[in-house]
Amino acid sequence: MIFAIYKKRGPTSRDVLNTIKKKTGEKKIGHAGTLDPLAEGVLVIGVGRESTKKLHTERFKEKEYLAVIFLGEESNTDDSEGEKKKILSRKPSFDEVVDVVSRFQGVIEQAPPAFSAVKINGERAYKRARRGEAVRPEKRKADVKEITVLSYRYPSLKIKVTTGRGVYIRSLARDIGRELRTGGYLCSLLRTRVGEFQIEDCIELETLCDTIKKIKSNNKKTWSLFF
Repeated sequence: MIFAIYKKRGPTSRDVLNTIKKKTGEKKIGHAGTLDPLAEGVLVIGVGRESTKKLHTERFKEKEYLAVIFLGEESNTDDSEGEKKKILSRKPSFDEVVDVVSRFQGVIEQAPPAFSAVKINGERAYKRARRGEAVRPEKRKADVKEITVLSYRYPSLKIKVTTGRGVYIRSLARDIGRELRTGGYLCSLLRTRVGEFQIEDCIELETLCDTIKKIKSNNKKTWSLFF
């Protein structure tokens, strides 16, 4: 079965999978696109061999995000967890911000963050970055289907983004900051949709675990009766 969990800020996507695996006893479990620890929102989960096989179709579907970008600084991780460096204190006008953000709509060239799971010569980029190596992932095409400014009050810029597969919102925040000549990094991220799964369709992880526990205590044969 395939369903959506609301991943909270803090745990990794792998942490969520491990929790469900432990509670259900299922061996085959996966997700349709990771969320960083600082991100929250829709995490599509597949449980069981047949469901995990179908997850690749979910990975190719549209995703929607609400992102807050902090301008005026850059981060070596492209988010608020990294080491910060002040760039410029210039304050772009609202019209300038809207103009710059609109340039990122369409098929763009985007370099993944240095602290990402993309492989460089067979090794994850984040492992090299953690060793202090200079990591420069190659640019790749990314499909930004729609991007709009929701609010702007320097240094905080809030945008809504609809993407295809393979778009790094951290990279988008970094590149928008560079185009504005202020620097910028991702401050917060909420994924509101993956394909047909909306944020209102999500199950809280705690609710899921409590329900599984109750079903098992009642000697039900399968926890999937919950769905």
